[in-house]
Amino acid sequence: MTRALPFGPVTEDDLDRVTGKLFLTDRTGLSAFWVLLTLAAVIASTGVVADSTATVIGAMIVAPLMTPILGTALALVLADRRAMLASVALVVGGAVLVVGIGYLSGLLSPVPEVAATNSQVASRVAPKLVDLVSALATGAVGAFALVRSDVSDTLPGVAIAISLVPPLAVVGLTLESGAPDQAGGALLLFLTNVTAIIATGTVVLLAYRVRATAVSTGREVGRLRPRTVVVVVALLVAVAVPLGVGSYQTFRGQRILTAAQPVVAQWAQARSWQVVDVTWSQGVLQVVAAGPPPAADPASLRGALDGAGLTAVPARLSEVLGGTTELPVSPSP
Repeated sequence: MTRALPFGPVTEDDLDRVTGKLFLTDRTGLSAFWVLLTLAAVIASTGVVADSTATVIGAMIVAPLMTPILGTALALVLADRRAMLASVALVVGGAVLVVGIGYLSGLLSPVPEVAATNSQVASRVAPKLVDLVSALATGAVGAFALVRSDVSDTLPGVAIAISLVPPLAVVGLTLESGAPDQAGGALLLFLTNVTAIIATGTVVLLAYRVRATAVSTGREVGRLRPRTVVVVVALLVAVAVPLGVGSYQTFRGQRILTAAQPVVAQWAQARSWQVVDVTWSQGVLQVVAAGPPPAADPASLRGALDGAGLTAVPARLSEVLGGTTELPVSPSP
């Protein structure tokens, strides 16, 4: 059937297809959900441990966690309390399962899986406002592809664009590695994506007049209360605040790197050393250097940074063939 309008009401067949796909009520659908989610969690956890982007993308495609999240949005639109509780329970239970598998995978890893040593972890522990914007757009595409069967072939791309299982795997891995602050960042990324999917999914389903179709076909539809919309908006605001803080920290880190890199390079050159890397991670300036004996003098680097106006910036100096030295903020005179 061809719709004259881009947001024409869904047909009864569309509604049956969407509800059948999103509301997992039969044993077959539930068993498939848990089996696929378990396998996706194993793939994601091992992919993060191996620092393999391709493996992690494979986990995104396999993971079925977006189904109950969009099911929550559909239940909100239809004001179906029972379906909403069932969908939320699947999301929460699935999240706990993935975190648990991530934690167990961390026990098998010989080294701590943290942002400083693993790029897959680093990319998921410091979410920013841009992640919320991306998740909102991706959630809208996912809901649109479900309602419109003629564009359903975009769903694998949506699965890759939205990150659900990998952040949860990172939560478990970083908890096992003793980095609860990084686990909190990864959990915030997951909650951001979930909230965005529910919010934009609700908007798209309302735009396609799913409620009107349900009523016209004799389905039982509850009353959509204004407070439901208020709660969804409040959740978006709740995740946007820490994301805004994260964005500011990223901006501040870039400014510090711009100021620190020439200072560190000059300090290393004066001692015939070579700067391997200068990064900003978790609120600390990380300097990695290599050179001939004698060992680098941390106090001289601290003094150089202070002289460049970076007195309040904590730093960490790591020698390629030596140890790591903390350079705390210099005390105020």
